[in-house]
Amino acid sequence: MTTASPTRPVRLWEDGFALDPYGYYAALRAQGPVGWAELAPGVPAYVVTERRAALDLLRDTETFSHDPRPWETTVAEDSPVLGMMRWRPNSLFADGAAHIRYRAALIDAFDRIEPHDLRARVHRAVHVLVSRFGPRGQADLVGEFARPLMALVFNSLFGLPESQSERLDRALGMMIEGGAQAAAGEAEFGGYVLELIAAKAQARGDDLTSWLLDHPAGLDPEEVTWQVFLTLGAGHEPTANLVSNALSRILGTSVYYSTLTSGARPVMDAVVEVLHHETPLANYGIHYARSPVTFHGAWIRPATPVVVSYGALAHFAEQEVVTGRHPQDASHLSWSAGPHACPVKRHTLLIATEAIERLTQWLPDLEPLVERAELTWRPGPFHRSLTSLPVRFGPRTPDQPGDPS
Repeated sequence: MTTASPTRPVRLWEDGFALDPYGYYAALRAQGPVGWAELAPGVPAYVVTERRAALDLLRDTETFSHDPRPWETTVAEDSPVLGMMRWRPNSLFADGAAHIRYRAALIDAFDRIEPHDLRARVHRAVHVLVSRFGPRGQADLVGEFARPLMALVFNSLFGLPESQSERLDRALGMMIEGGAQAAAGEAEFGGYVLELIAAKAQARGDDLTSWLLDHPAGLDPEEVTWQVFLTLGAGHEPTANLVSNALSRILGTSVYYSTLTSGARPVMDAVVEVLHHETPLANYGIHYARSPVTFHGAWIRPATPVVVSYGALAHFAEQEVVTGRHPQDASHLSWSAGPHACPVKRHTLLIATEAIERLTQWLPDLEPLVERAELTWRPGPFHRSLTSLPVRFGPRTPDQPGDPS
């Protein structure tokens, strides 16, 4: 039996991890299916890098819990990862009946969003953003497209005016990156959500927040607050990364882009490739052992996070394909698995594919200004997120004749 705890843990908080995570994944995998890492200085975690172990973890509700409160007592209040990991009464951090109740309310609320309505919201957001940068003939498709687009779309779905979208984008970016700005980002995002709930408590609208407040499950305003806190963050950040990572893959391969713009290869192909090989939420799916347990050769202590490395799973599955050692099941786990699997996969895929399709219809001559291998990535242990994606194109505005309607 191994302990999965060598003297020096693999430091997922280092700048080098964002630059090249695959060396870090190799160091974790060398320890076995479960490696020993740090998510922040002084914050250790077990990291699962093998598919079978990940599935066993995600499906085992008896041995493992999603409740981080025992762990929180061991962590400094100013830890940069607390914003992403601290307990809140929502579906992500709940088990059993509470999880079922919260999750059902979220699924019911999102099911009320008609695909044609969601598509129209995405189209409007693209129109707003292309109107801003289209006439210049150049843009950063991360900072000026993918991230603000998600802020516009999700701000609209949850019921705040467009003017608040910049605030949402800024707060979530600070919170997920970690570091010194994480606490400020968490506080700003919390203030945003509280104002949203207060506004909807006074006057309902045709939006997700109002539907959650009125759901038959009888969620009180505090419970609704934390469901919104979860779903806004989980919707905005990974979906923005999915769009920008897919765009970088499309634009970085000339054959790919030419077939895409001609309609021969659908955008969904690029999105699925990202989910397989460059998943936006690279390390999460956090669990905690209810009592000490041996798990896939590692001795797991309670009150220590057990993290699923979706990024490592994808990387090693790809290696097996390249070397001819095909895994029995090569499907990605970007949507997670088990009772906590993503409940809004359909909505996420629609937003991402519509955003990319609409952008490439407006700007069919997008050209990257930086080689894909030279692009840089945002720091942080949880995500795989570009800092920027600079492009140029023929100057254009969405109201020019002949543009898609």
